[in-house]
Amino acid sequence: MKSSLSASRRGFLAGAAAAPAILSAQSSSKKIRVAYIGVGNRGSYTMGHTMNVEGVEIAAICDLNPEALKKAAAAAEAKGSKPRLFDDYRKMIAEMKDIDAIVIATPTNVHLPMTLAALEAGKHVYCEKPMGFDEKECDVIEKATQSAKGIYQCGFQLRHHPGRNASVKFVLNGGIGKVLYMQGYRHTNDLPKFIPWLFDRSISGDNIVEQACHILDLFVWAVGKPPLRAMGSGGINLYHNDPPGRTVMDNYSVIYEFPDDIRVTFSHIYFDPPGFSGIKERIYGSTGAIDLPTATWKRLGEKESIQLAVDNPTGNADFLSMQNFIENARTGSKPLNDAANAKLSTLVGILGRKAIHEKRIVTWAELTGA
Repeated sequence: MKSSLSASRRGFLAGAAAAPAILSAQSSSKKIRVAYIGVGNRGSYTMGHTMNVEGVEIAAICDLNPEALKKAAAAAEAKGSKPRLFDDYRKMIAEMKDIDAIVIATPTNVHLPMTLAALEAGKHVYCEKPMGFDEKECDVIEKATQSAKGIYQCGFQLRHHPGRNASVKFVLNGGIGKVLYMQGYRHTNDLPKFIPWLFDRSISGDNIVEQACHILDLFVWAVGKPPLRAMGSGGINLYHNDPPGRTVMDNYSVIYEFPDDIRVTFSHIYFDPPGFSGIKERIYGSTGAIDLPTATWKRLGEKESIQLAVDNPTGNADFLSMQNFIENARTGSKPLNDAANAKLSTLVGILGRKAIHEKRIVTWAELTGA
């Protein structure tokens, strides 16, 4: 490999210019050759799941970090693949004509050029959330998918989580009556310090876009339409300059107002003691309320909890999402988390970010011009 592999990751990035079927393992005559762009913490994790999908070969891996590249190559080889290694995604796409699909697991600020390059080459694309850094990037990507040969699937894998999937389907089918209110929180310890770009909002887009969009996506899925406005507040209250140069928030709260007088509240805290709060998503309706992760609900005025029937209840959302992507690549089927849905949920995060950063109410019409 070229000596440029020793360059900094930032240098690499600067140059980078209904419900899913919970699929059972099934054989297919067509092997899907997959390339990975980005095999750091997240990329190496999802690659592990991708390699466990039947009929998949890891044909190429691209990353600037030579250690990450070496580790990912060893993992792929242990599963029987013999990937070519690259430090430039453009060279990989140009030379690897026989790739079927490309998974992009890189920082937010380079999703746009990588996604466009993969789509223009006619490849199926799985790009980690969020779709893009801002509303303009999301517009460009969505438009590119409309004329692309390959499918586009965004990494909103919680739609494939068995409990959450069953819960949202239940809500959409009227199980708790008219949706009135939705509540979520993600209260944990801080982001991993060994991933510096997560703490730079000019790269990540800040936590509400890079992290919280997963949970916001579930609420948007349940409502099926964009919010009217958002308001919120947040900042850095504990981890000042920790790590050095930190610009992402360590806490915030946001309120969204949707049509039909539906409200969503979401809070995000990074100094929550282990086991104290955790992660929660709940939806309240006119006849009951449901806890999405556990797929349990109660009728209004009754104490008894009711457990929904959940297919494959112990299934891993990341594996199921990648399995679904591979099946969609084989069949050309429309993904549950396709470009239109990915754009909507990403823009909801961006709307909240704008409201918090600018300390004012921001409307959907102002953000999108719609």
